[in-house]
Amino acid sequence: MRNFMRLRAACGTPVVFDATHSVQQPGQGADGASGGLREYVPPLLYAAAAAGADAFFLETHPHPEHAPSDGPNMVPLDQLPGLVSMALEIWQRAREAVRA
Repeated sequence: MRNFMRLRAACGTPVVFDATHSVQQPGQGADGASGGLREYVPPLLYAAAAAGADAFFLETHPHPEHAPSDGPNMVPLDQLPGLVSMALEIWQRAREAVRA
């Protein structure tokens, strides 16, 4: 989380946090496929929003258990609006606090 500011300063570009791949577990799924711990997507996303990420990447699917790949780390589509709404609120409040 501390690297968002460092990356932005070093590269001069916005920093994107990949919330769903951050919980991926390569080789931990069935038959050697990637596994994942999607329950950690929300807290990591919210932490990144507060810590200074400029944008977010999230994979979603209506039924992640049936996705051809990355299902274990995907956010179910019906949960996406609430997740994004909360992340944006945290993102905005963090920026307001820094400006204060």
